[in-house]
Amino acid sequence: MNKKANTILFVLGATVINVLIMMIIFVVLFVLFGRFVAAHLSPQADQIIMLVLFIGAIVLTYFIYHKLINLVTRKIDMEKYFDPIFKPRKK
Repeated sequence: MNKKANTILFVLGATVINVLIMMIIFVVLFVLFGRFVAAHLSPQADQIIMLVLFIGAIVLTYFIYHKLINLVTRKIDMEKYFDPIFKPRKK
C-alpha cells in the first residue's frame, strides 16, 4: 500500500476507535449514574445529568485518544508510513 492509502485507513480506523471509546465511556458513566445516583434525583435533574455525562464522555475520550496517539507515535515512525494530511503552502 502507498502512503495515501495508509493515511486514509489510519484516519478511518482512528475515527472508529474514537467513537467506540466514547460510546463505552458514556455507557459506563450512564450505568454508574443509574445504579448509584438516579434514584435520589428528580427527573428534571436527570436530564441535566445526562448532558453532563455526555460531555464528560467526550472530554474523557479526548484524553484517552490523545494518550493512545502519543503511544502510537512513539512506537511508529509516522513520516515513514503516512502522508501528511496538511501540507505547507508553497510560496
